[in-house]
Amino acid sequence: MGGLVWRVLGTGAAAAAAVVANKSVTAIWKKAGKDDTVDPQNPHTPLGEALALAAVSALAAAVARTVFTRKAAQYYENSSGQLPAPMRKEETA
Repeated sequence: MGGLVWRVLGTGAAAAAAVVANKSVTAIWKKAGKDDTVDPQNPHTPLGEALALAAVSALAAAVARTVFTRKAAQYYENSSGQLPAPMRKEETA
């Protein structure tokens, strides 16, 4: 049962992180005065702008996923008294 609960929590954390990261990147990009409809895959978009958007997006996604997954694991640990099984295995290795 615990494995299923962790899968649901982990998936929910990842989905929430994606939404937060996307909204954060959009806000950062607009504050920088850039066009929020830029398509980094379009060859007419300047390479520097495309790379900057890709870097900001990747950083925001990684940070959000790390924070949300850690919070989900903390919640799971507080509720069950132990870390999720995949994290327990990593600590003992």
